[in-house]
Amino acid sequence: MGFMGDRSTLLETGRFVRAETEEGMEAAGATNPAEHGTGTALTTAVTTAGAFAETETEASSDVELEARHRGPADKGDPGAMSVLGALLLRRGDLEGAEPYLRGATAAGDRAAANNLGVLLLQRGYPEEAADWWRVAAVAGSAPAAHALGRHYRERGDEPAAEYWLRQAAESGHALGAYGLADVLEHRGDEGAERWYRQAAEQGHREAAYRLARILRRREGAEAEQWYRQAAARGHRRAALHLGILLEARGELKEAGRWYLTSAKQGEARAACALGFLLRDAGDEESAATWWLRAAQDGDGNAANALGALHAARGEPQTAEKWYRAAMDAGDHNGAYNLALLCAAQDRTAQAEQFYRRAAYAGHREAANALAILLLQGGDAAGAEPWFSKAAEAGSVDAAFNLGILFASRDDDRTALRWYERAAAAGHTDAALQVGIALVRDGEERAAERHLRCAAGGGSAEAAFRLASLLESLAPPPEPPALGAPAAAAKSESEEWYERAAEHGHRRAQVRVGMLAAGRGELGVAARWYREAAEAGSRNGAFNLGLLLAREGSEPEAALWWTRAAVAGHGRAALRLGLLAARHGDLAEGQKWCARAMELGPAEVSQRAAKLREALAEELSA
Repeated sequence: MGFMGDRSTLLETGRFVRAETEEGMEAAGATNPAEHGTGTALTTAVTTAGAFAETETEASSDVELEARHRGPADKGDPGAMSVLGALLLRRGDLEGAEPYLRGATAAGDRAAANNLGVLLLQRGYPEEAADWWRVAAVAGSAPAAHALGRHYRERGDEPAAEYWLRQAAESGHALGAYGLADVLEHRGDEGAERWYRQAAEQGHREAAYRLARILRRREGAEAEQWYRQAAARGHRRAALHLGILLEARGELKEAGRWYLTSAKQGEARAACALGFLLRDAGDEESAATWWLRAAQDGDGNAANALGALHAARGEPQTAEKWYRAAMDAGDHNGAYNLALLCAAQDRTAQAEQFYRRAAYAGHREAANALAILLLQGGDAAGAEPWFSKAAEAGSVDAAFNLGILFASRDDDRTALRWYERAAAAGHTDAALQVGIALVRDGEERAAERHLRCAAGGGSAEAAFRLASLLESLAPPPEPPALGAPAAAAKSESEEWYERAAEHGHRRAQVRVGMLAAGRGELGVAARWYREAAEAGSRNGAFNLGLLLAREGSEPEAALWWTRAAVAGHGRAALRLGLLAARHGDLAEGQKWCARAMELGPAEVSQRAAKLREALAEELSA
């Protein structure tokens, strides 16, 4: 430290004093925090007007200042040496700056001591730099205290770092306040908010961003204010989060503007988010452009979106390339979608590999899909733990699939427990299974609640079963009073039958036809019977045949009875036997009687047997 002598002696003689006149000679000792941008505010680029910011007008150029101060500095004026040394340091002339800074420091100029520390740090002497910062900090230099705190922070000495950063912060130094807040936040101390606020109020954009992050957990409006301040100062992550806030409340146009601002500054997540906004607005090409930009910057979500875009366009090779890029960037959806793509191409081994990769990373739907793949391959034991992992992670489909798995093992109690869990989360088919189980156990009212949920969710089978349950629970209708017209209103059960019928449920279609026929609406009944019959319902075909035969269309009726009998309808076979007997085709009649005896039910079998005996006697006569 050359000619400066022993520091403790200097301090004792008062050469480094906290004089009022010195406060203006240090001018923050660092560049304006507002100019640090996202400012890794632990840096201390103490190079500028430190010693002269309050003594020279802003219009003065460095050249003028240098010319003005070089003469006095060469004559040993401490103030001039401090100013000239700072100017040369800022210019990068370390050789020229050092003697002036040392001379000013020896004369007790704390700003010079601070800047000398910066110079020594740039020369690769951090410990000696810290010695001079300590001298300046003890003498009251807030910038030096900040620099010293940063020095200790980089060396892992948190207590010392906090001490010096607090000295700087309490002196009103913005970077010191930010550095202290960063230390406190790192250890979970709620006091960080106060110091972030102090730095933010002085224009520190990274502090404004950090403050907004803290406030967002409890005070969204104020958080938005600080995000706006940081974003307006060029903080790209603040612009991103401001866009997210605006998008969440539906202000898409302004959100898009901030996403665009952030994306242009190189924030890949903003480019990705902008892509989704453009896609939702129908501009798929522009969305792809921003996704490409974000994906090339390593954003896995954007790469995954590009993969999905190309998959939807029927370009599986390009889709696979981007899914792989997403996966390599750490986006587990990329691995999952890649597995789906492989599965669709019957590349089962690769699909399993990628499902496993995503599942091990915690992707619950990948775990469910992997379990299904294993189950389809006959590995039920291997599938169960993956179903369980997915279900415990919140996959409703996995909970339902566990119910199916345990039901296949005749473990109805465990199956019902998983069905109930899935049903509680809104799974329609699970609610149906719970309803069926409760009907089986005689708990009709509890079953009704679950069947209503499933039917309301669009399950035709649930609508049919709900209708059947309501019909069974309804009291028998009272006979109409003499002369009173028959009631025209449909019951709730019939409305549910109709809803199921409209969704293609064949048994419901037959039941709606029967109810219509009971009211004499034969045209409506015939329409529903025909729809069910054409969909493969043997009861529909049989009932349609009855209506046609009643209307005199016996040949067409025989066609539908034949279809029903071939499908296993005993009554239809008996009708065909009777029809053949009436037309004198005894051998054909015997054939259909034998079929009816085989199909049953018992009453039909008995009648078919008697008819067959009669036909046999007729043939032998």
